[in-house]
Amino acid sequence: MTVSDRYRTAWEGFWEQSSGEQGEPFWDADPALTARRDVEHLTPYADHCLPVADLGCGNGTQTRFLATRFTPAVGVDLSAAAIAHARRTDPGGAATYEQLNLTDPTQTGALHERLGDTNVYMRAVLHQSDPEDRPAVAAAVAELVGAHGRALILEPTGQAKAVIAAVAAQPGGPSLKLRRVKEHDLHPGEVAEGEIAALLRAAGLTVLGEGTAALAMSETRPDGSPVELPARWFVAGRP
Repeated sequence: MTVSDRYRTAWEGFWEQSSGEQGEPFWDADPALTARRDVEHLTPYADHCLPVADLGCGNGTQTRFLATRFTPAVGVDLSAAAIAHARRTDPGGAATYEQLNLTDPTQTGALHERLGDTNVYMRAVLHQSDPEDRPAVAAAVAELVGAHGRALILEPTGQAKAVIAAVAAQPGGPSLKLRRVKEHDLHPGEVAEGEIAALLRAAGLTVLGEGTAALAMSETRPDGSPVELPARWFVAGRP
């Protein structure tokens, strides 16, 4: 199975026309507001002696933080341009980065063979995936965690669209960050209530913990506070 040409082209175009610098994309918030906070959900369940795979790593902002908590850390993304940015912005090699199609079981199987059982961090990837691709993405998570890894999945809820619409309606209209999302045809998808847990279970995983979260964006409000999207987090693995 492969992702659609539209999806691949949209993301490649976005990253090709990006500088790759932290904070440029709408969602690329400081790790202090994202991965550092997110890992607290994973810590009670995860074996920190296992590696971590950051799925949909983009320019590697969160991967570089995850490398301070897990060794080794690898960031993977569908976009070759995103991986080039991630490598350039990590000259010290805190993590490694590779292009990978999560819907291709051959590629994810090869990554698992190299890394062994792996902890997974996946932030706001499923809602951007085409609905027909989501079961394959969940299966990739299950393949990578194996018997001993744990996955932390964070996804915005349906209420996130209202937040984004309100930000776009502020005086002056949508910001450059939001305009770039629209220009590159990156449509935020709708993830139904209960869909994430159902996808994980269908992939053979058990939901070990879940709760509400707020996904911080790099976009800020007029008072300087970060825009935050209502979300839920899930930790999954095999008991």
